Amino acid sequence: MAQTIQAPFDYIEELANLAFPSATQGKLRDLMDRNNEGTLSEDERRDLQALVELSERLALIRGRAKLLLQSPGK
Repeated sequence: MAQTIQAPFDYIEELANLAFPSATQGKLRDLMDRNNEGTLSEDERRDLQALVELSERLALIRGRAKLLLQSPGK
């Protein structure tokens, strides 16, 4: 059974705008480019996988927060 909690509007807005810092985004972009070129080491491949998984989770959190911000009971 899902429980409901209240959260400040500003908190939900922050979740909706959650993103990697620019340095981390740059590292992800670099690893993705180098992966496409086939030049990643095994450690870099693990780093890329971890960043991609985290990026996907952040996207889900942002999406859910945006839905909450659009809901009638906000």
